[in-house]
Amino acid sequence: MDVLIVEPEAALSDLWARHIARCGGRVARVDTTEAAIAHLGAHAPAVIVVDLRLPEGGALAVADYASYRRPAARVVFVTTASFFADGSIFRYSANAAACLGTDVAPADLAAVVAWHGRAA
Repeated sequence: MDVLIVEPEAALSDLWARHIARCGGRVARVDTTEAAIAHLGAHAPAVIVVDLRLPEGGALAVADYASYRRPAARVVFVTTASFFADGSIFRYSANAAACLGTDVAPADLAAVVAWHGRAA
């Protein structure tokens, strides 16, 4: 299962990548909206983990591009904000599979990614 992590904080991205790799995922990591879109133009990940803190709505731009270019990909949003805690992210992104806090246990994130990766 191929996974794309879009996370500007390198230490967090590395932590998540290690746990996802332990679950059998092949992980690519990028840190900007532009790099994520370029990656999606050339690769077809089963799951995209994207941080909602990307500047200027970048996370939604990545999800939107993925819905067009890679419609089978599932998007797992992560955030520090409680803004989307009510589930409204599912109204803004048709390919949203989950919305988790960035403080989620890395093993739990990996389990969510593996679950959605199998379904993709």
